[in-house]
Amino acid sequence: MDERRTVKVSKYLSKHLRHQPERIGLTLDEAGWVEIDTLIEAAAAHGFRFTRAELDHVVEANDKRRFAVRGDRIRANQGHTVEVDLGLPAATPPPYLYHGTVAACLTAIRAEGLRPMNRHDVHLSSDRETATRVGARRGRPVVLSVDTGAMHRDGHVFRVSANGVWLTEAVPPQYLRFPQAH
Repeated sequence: MDERRTVKVSKYLSKHLRHQPERIGLTLDEAGWVEIDTLIEAAAAHGFRFTRAELDHVVEANDKRRFAVRGDRIRANQGHTVEVDLGLPAATPPPYLYHGTVAACLTAIRAEGLRPMNRHDVHLSSDRETATRVGARRGRPVVLSVDTGAMHRDGHVFRVSANGVWLTEAVPPQYLRFPQAH
């Protein structure tokens, strides 16, 4: 499967497993799972055809591990805007995690901290490199350090998704460390 096709199928899966399952007639269960055959049939009925082999390739080849397959079912690992309960237990985060953004967002972030916006949780990365890639999707990246050790001690809850993305409800501004201006 060529790279363009892989990306196209991946984006289609993300859209319908994270944000708009109803658009193609899917109903996710409470944990976000759907039968793979049902997904493939619904996609085909709405003009986007892909095979089980293509789906398996996307799941395996995706460097961000966006999807999980369990038996004959699939779900997105995180990033939902539709209501799901991923069933992730609370976890103790490392002392610092990172968040990639762009300069245009810094004024609001300084005032309000990190908010989930239309998602269920704020997404944090374990390393600066990943946060840089995340921020770069929207322009020139700015990487913020998050004092997750202090947040955890202060009672904030963290969970980690199957693909290593750390999730928390919000990050108040006092826990953020901004890069120095040059």
